Amino acid sequence: MEYRMATKDDIELLMQVRLEMLRIVNGLSDDFIFSDELTENSRQYFLQGNQSTAIAVENKKIAACATISYIEVMPTFSHPTGKRAHLMNVYTNTAYRRQGIARTLVQMLITEAKQKNVTEISLDATSSGRPLYKSLGFSDSDECMTLNLAR
Repeated sequence: MEYRMATKDDIELLMQVRLEMLRIVNGLSDDFIFSDELTENSRQYFLQGNQSTAIAVENKKIAACATISYIEVMPTFSHPTGKRAHLMNVYTNTAYRRQGIARTLVQMLITEAKQKNVTEISLDATSSGRPLYKSLGFSDSDECMTLNLAR
């Protein structure tokens, strides 16, 4: 298994695994067709977004991936750099689960975030992902409120 950070040359593999993950997480059929808007915006985010994606590759296929998106906000006392991040797109193909692959990828991204002076990493966890994140030091928070503008 090769662990590394994805590059622009990996775009087709990244898109395949992103859409595979979205199908599984949302209970969609294998032949579900995603909107051009979602597909193209995802592609552009991988290519131009302020993010890093760690991948585990075997036999020229992505076995697992994890993405961290970097966000800069006004500095506060608890976050003096104003640099924060959001972990997402953490996915392991079913054939590779329970082998510590996602843990390794998330740890790679945490290390990078520390090097970038990020003071907080947030995430939206599935019930199956919660034990992993808790074991890596993430804690539940009731501090955050959201307003969904996409409705």
